[in-house]
Amino acid sequence: MQERVEVKAARIPDRDRLLETLKSEGLDARPVDEVGIEVACGGDADEVSDRVLAHVESVVLDLGAPFVPVKHEGVVYLRPPTN
Repeated sequence: MQERVEVKAARIPDRDRLLETLKSEGLDARPVDEVGIEVACGGDADEVSDRVLAHVESVVLDLGAPFVPVKHEGVVYLRPPTN
């Protein structure tokens, strides 16, 4: 069982805003490297990663950023849209 969910943002400001959002929602999130975030899973990693993905989607919509959040093998990535 995975003990954390990783998030990789495209830019430092995006990471910082998402980190603030995750913490305000009561998730145990901390910055990692320049654009990463780790979120501790107090229980079911799939449930926590789904919550994280929902928050990432919300932040992307608020920013109006041209990114698509994708969850893959316990990591949430923000990637540019493909045409």
